[in-house]
Amino acid sequence: MRALIVEDDRTLAAQVATAMQDAGFVTDIAHDGEQGEFLGATETYDVAVLDLGLPGLPGIEVLTRWRDGGVTMPVLILTARGDWTDKVAGFRAGADDYAVKPFRLDEVVLRAQTLIRRAAGHARTVIRAGVLSLDSQLGVITRDGVALKLTAFETRILSYLILHQDRIVSRTELSEHLYEADTDRDFKSIEVVIGRLRKKIGEGIIETRRGEGYILRAAGGVA
Repeated sequence: MRALIVEDDRTLAAQVATAMQDAGFVTDIAHDGEQGEFLGATETYDVAVLDLGLPGLPGIEVLTRWRDGGVTMPVLILTARGDWTDKVAGFRAGADDYAVKPFRLDEVVLRAQTLIRRAAGHARTVIRAGVLSLDSQLGVITRDGVALKLTAFETRILSYLILHQDRIVSRTELSEHLYEADTDRDFKSIEVVIGRLRKKIGEGIIETRRGEGYILRAAGGVA
């Protein structure tokens, strides 16, 4: 999963990024509203963590521009304790949830994971896809109840396919959700990792659609 963190406090932004990376996210950071608005409008993210008190462009304006421009990613806003006015303004602008400063880092991670899961249409923490199960909070994937030994990159790819099971996911879409903004996106690496995943999870679960991408069949695989 890929997250955008828009926070002018550089120490806090780094702490949130580290916590999210430890949970399996790839992250980009913006330290002012203008940069954050640009990244959110031009890059693809699964979730954004947006501080409302930003220099250059207020967080509410950033969020408003995203929504007016058709950006639909879930947004978790960060607000000052007890400032209900900011919370209301955030929800009216299109926020999906909020965290109150000071907050625990694991709270931000859990809220972000929940927003992503719900955006993909899954109500429960554990998402099942045939013989596979993804614990979206722990980032653990099992096959028939046995935890798979996966690299971080393999986990990110398989998690995304499980979240979006039974629909075609293009190579471009996968790459947009796997790499940071300043990282070269390598389709060949994705193909190699898909091949390794097939060996680990079994044949028939991930199908390749020539010229279209990949589809993870929830009912596929060899039991």
